[in-house]
Amino acid sequence: MRPQRFQASRVAVTLLYFLGWLGCLFPVATVEAEEPDPELGRKLRQALTAEDSAKAVELLTELLRLQPENAGAWYRRGCENFRIGKFRESVEDFDRFVKLEPEAEQRLWERGLSHYYAGMYREGAAQFALYQTYHDNDVENSVWRYLCMAKTEGIEKAREQMLPIKNDPRIPLMEAYALFQGKSTPEKVLEVARAGDPTEAELASRMFYGRLYLGLYYEAHGQPEKAREYITAAWREHDGSPRISRYMWHVARVHAGLYDKQPE
Repeated sequence: MRPQRFQASRVAVTLLYFLGWLGCLFPVATVEAEEPDPELGRKLRQALTAEDSAKAVELLTELLRLQPENAGAWYRRGCENFRIGKFRESVEDFDRFVKLEPEAEQRLWERGLSHYYAGMYREGAAQFALYQTYHDNDVENSVWRYLCMAKTEGIEKAREQMLPIKNDPRIPLMEAYALFQGKSTPEKVLEVARAGDPTEAELASRMFYGRLYLGLYYEAHGQPEKAREYITAAWREHDGSPRISRYMWHVARVHAGLYDKQPE
């Protein structure tokens, strides 16, 4: 899934620096705006650097009281709320972001993930279908729409209506796509992930995505123990891997944490 790109209308220069310096998901055009409280800025930068999402949400909330039209802050708080498991709040933040930056809605796959975890499966399916009109070669997007549809329409209909993907170059995602289509096996996904002579970093990337989507496949197909095994491995064994999306690593972490909250 691709990072966000949007033209901000009133985004604080200080916040832009923080988000850009931290490699946030979207580059934002710098515009003239009043700088918020420097101490607030310092604390926010510290929280984001430390990936202290709870503190970041608190500070972004304070910033938004000062600058309610700050689109970047709404987007970032949506990301941080997701990371602490506040999925409904995350959706609400992304909705506010879209109101301020409507042209970004087509690209907002992060909102689709928050929809899924908030139990808003139809909305999630719609968001992923919309993203397909922006980037039509993303296996992850197609799979997440499948997962949303499976919750409301069942596996067969989700499979019949999978968004078409021709050639996502990230190994082993095309094999994972075939798995969800019913044309491959979990064993084949792992075989493809390990094939050839990848570097250590490339192998870590392949195994992360392979494990994450195998886990999600098993969960959608009624095998929760295997799902937990693979998703937990994606989270625990790939923290800091340089070639994986940090956002998707947090998806694995958050998802794995939900298993501990389920009743026995």
